[in-house]
Amino acid sequence: MIEISHLIKKYGSHTAVDDLCLTVQPGRIYGFLGPNGAGKSTTLNLITGYLGATGGEIKINGFDILKQPEEAKKHIGYLPEIPPLYMEMSVEEYLTFAAELKGIKKALRRQYIEEAMEMTVITDMRNRLIGNLSKGYRQRVGLAQAVLGYPEVIILDEPTVGLDPRQIIEIRELIQKLGEKHTVILSSHILSEVREVCDYIFILSKGKLVASDTTENLLRLAESEKRGLEILVQGSGEDAAELLGQFDIAEDIRICAGTEEDTSVITCTVSKEEDIRSQLIRTFVGADIALLELKSSGKTLEDIFLELTDQKGGMPA
Repeated sequence: MIEISHLIKKYGSHTAVDDLCLTVQPGRIYGFLGPNGAGKSTTLNLITGYLGATGGEIKINGFDILKQPEEAKKHIGYLPEIPPLYMEMSVEEYLTFAAELKGIKKALRRQYIEEAMEMTVITDMRNRLIGNLSKGYRQRVGLAQAVLGYPEVIILDEPTVGLDPRQIIEIRELIQKLGEKHTVILSSHILSEVREVCDYIFILSKGKLVASDTTENLLRLAESEKRGLEILVQGSGEDAAELLGQFDIAEDIRICAGTEEDTSVITCTVSKEEDIRSQLIRTFVGADIALLELKSSGKTLEDIFLELTDQKGGMPA
């Protein structure tokens, strides 16, 4: 559906997109994930033809976005981070205007507008001025504009930014519904959003693609990594850390002060295949060390994201 080859976008000496190559297949919901400034919005603007690339090639359903823009854009519906709405128009007037801009045949406009309003649950708002709608409903109007004419690809740039929790849930449900009939590309820096909605994830960092896999595989990678242990003890923690060091599978042992007076926290990592907690408790009790708390946690998708985007001493971007 979309083929991106060696895509580059520069602003002076700054490279926003750096030799990006990826393929989008039909029938999936894709997540573009990355920290602020990773190049997500720039990449989407290049795909939609809103920006011109410095180098590389983008094909939409076989059409080059630079050489055949009209043909390529027929296959795309786009909702920017700030929806392009006219506040003085009613919902129906705006969608009629959008249908004309998209070149939808006059005989089909009424049907498509009605179906777009029904799909995004804004039919009851058809005669309301957009300027009088809540932010959640304005976002729905933007989505209705994006799906008008049934383009094969729907591109959504940060579609839930600034919405309240209820509105976020409603927009996510709408995206999942769109995914039943369209290929959807969703840009976000919210991991929970991408994890819940998307089938496949692209992770960008500093304009480069640093990971590309199904959501399921990335979660499996997180689950297959090492387990963290956090131990709260009475006292300085040095004796506890020394005892913990006798376990060969305990790595990266560290001591820090606890939040309560005269307590210490010892952290380490161990293999998920071996559970040493019960043995550890017996060892501490036998050594007369006051064990106050023992926590175990696995590596999360958030941890992998931070490592891949080089936010904390992990894998380089």
